[in-house]
Amino acid sequence: MILTDILLNLFFPPKCPFCGGILDCPGVCPACRADLPWNREDAVLRPLPGGLRCAAPLRYEGMVRAGLLRFKFQGASGSAGALGALLADCLLAQFSGSFDTVTWAPVSRKRLQKRGYDQAELLARAVCRRWGIRPVRLLRKTADNPAQSGLPGDKRRENVRNVYQAVNPAKIRGKRILLIDDICTTGSTLSECARVLLDAGAETVACEAAAHAGLKKKTEKDR
Repeated sequence: MILTDILLNLFFPPKCPFCGGILDCPGVCPACRADLPWNREDAVLRPLPGGLRCAAPLRYEGMVRAGLLRFKFQGASGSAGALGALLADCLLAQFSGSFDTVTWAPVSRKRLQKRGYDQAELLARAVCRRWGIRPVRLLRKTADNPAQSGLPGDKRRENVRNVYQAVNPAKIRGKRILLIDDICTTGSTLSECARVLLDAGAETVACEAAAHAGLKKKTEKDR
């Protein structure tokens, strides 16, 4: 462990992202790990609009929902390391060898300034640290649209349409891209980001989130 890590752990000790308990090293405490709502093996991969797939190790409920909301809206940016480790383990099982570039679904500039960090970027960086690589910024959000969490399912796809723009096109063309976000509910955000990347020349796009929300009935439009 390098000196900066020692000092950070001394003054800002790592905490479990779900119960807030102090830990010796970044991660999830044993009690929470035992009680987490893990996705069943046959539910880790979820279909998204456009024929995409999104992997997530957890279900978006209970302590996971509370922990991710703290991470996203309440300044708990320190949770990124532990959450990123969960994502990295899930990736090895689901998408190992199927991507060569990692990016994230970005927030708008206004939201970044207000929040102080982009939670999906922090997750992407935490995942990549496990492999000694860095994620690449490939998307920019061009509009500060209403938060998806405040909209009904049938409005979410419309809300994110054409609000993302590809950047670094030379790093997109022909690449197999892993796209990371924090939460997948209807899949509208990930699907729109993936569409932009594919239109810019990506070979394939695979998606991952920390948690999936429960699937709704197949007859609903926002599935």
